[in-house]
Amino acid sequence: MEQRLTFITLGVNDLAVSRKFYEGLFGWRPEANSSGDVVFFRLNGIVLSLFPREELAKDAGVPSKGSGFRPFTLAHNVRSEQEVDALIALLRSKGVTVVKEPQKAFWGGYTAYISDPDGNLWEIAYNPYMPLDRAGNVSGE
Repeated sequence: MEQRLTFITLGVNDLAVSRKFYEGLFGWRPEANSSGDVVFFRLNGIVLSLFPREELAKDAGVPSKGSGFRPFTLAHNVRSEQEVDALIALLRSKGVTVVKEPQKAFWGGYTAYISDPDGNLWEIAYNPYMPLDRAGNVSGE
């Protein structure tokens, strides 16, 4: 298996609410092949898709019920601590729930957390050990 990730699909409770969150609050543009049943956002090399939770569970053949902490987070890295602060301020002004205020991290970076309508956690982070290239990808330098 090649070392890559191509899609992240979030099972959402209300597709219209989640689409509005990512389009309206993050300012992301869905792919043209999105529909009333699924929404695709092309990121830098990965596609984030939104799909109804019940349908996603059905597709995977597992129960859809469950709550509590999800053992993963999604991350959006930026180029400085100031960018973390500015982005959190912008998202807060749009009504996004800030779960953890921006602060120094134990590992040397600077992070905050927000939540989407389904409780998926997004880390907004500056990581001085993993710089971003001009396209916003981790450069590895």
